[in-house]
Amino acid sequence: MRCQPNSKHQVYNWLKSKQICLLCDEHTDNDQAICSCCEAELPWLGGHCQVCALPLPSQGLVCGACLKKQPSFSKVEVPWRYAFPVDSLITRFKHQAKWPLGRLLGELLSHHLQHAFDEGLPRPDLLLPVPLADKRQRQRGFNQSDLLAEWLSASLQLPQQAHWLQRVIDTPAQQQLDAATRKRNLRKAFALAPGSTFSGLHVALIDDVLTTGATAESLARLLKKAGAARVDVYCLARTPKPGD
Repeated sequence: MRCQPNSKHQVYNWLKSKQICLLCDEHTDNDQAICSCCEAELPWLGGHCQVCALPLPSQGLVCGACLKKQPSFSKVEVPWRYAFPVDSLITRFKHQAKWPLGRLLGELLSHHLQHAFDEGLPRPDLLLPVPLADKRQRQRGFNQSDLLAEWLSASLQLPQQAHWLQRVIDTPAQQQLDAATRKRNLRKAFALAPGSTFSGLHVALIDDVLTTGATAESLARLLKKAGAARVDVYCLARTPKPGD
């Protein structure tokens, strides 16, 4: 079983004056572990729904699903489509414990969020990683959302609480399920930790990928019932609509 990495002893030296790009293995032209050319070729989101970030043909639109029923969360903020090479980087981080790749993605997400804050996105009071069931976390050895929340907290100087959300039912893996099945899977899957308080808070859920939004909706609904004033979602990538 893999161990959760110690944030004070990272597995990659981020203080090197000359970084090596983790995608092309060339020296970078900046202080990040990705060169400008590789960064420019990432699948940046472009046009998307202003609520759930579903990829759309142009900017400033709201998708049909969000127009039909407003989600419990207010906004999804995400830099990329779930496409190559970001999909591969996330998979290697999440399922192969390639923590330097996750650290790189978290750093780029932090820059994206800081730019969004500068452009008027309200800063949250608290970051909350999406929880894993205990059994799945033991098998994987870590929760990728915990690590992302920890890195974002340090970079953006926002508090985070890793244990205020709990997954009390270990549902089947969601990746291959449709939206309706995902929703059924997640009924009563989450709970709030004893002593946690959300009254009047603006909170942001942290996850790696948003697919149907069922997990985010379930957690946002739970947090709103607990008194949260606003719930946003920050993640690395958004999947396009099937067939797009």
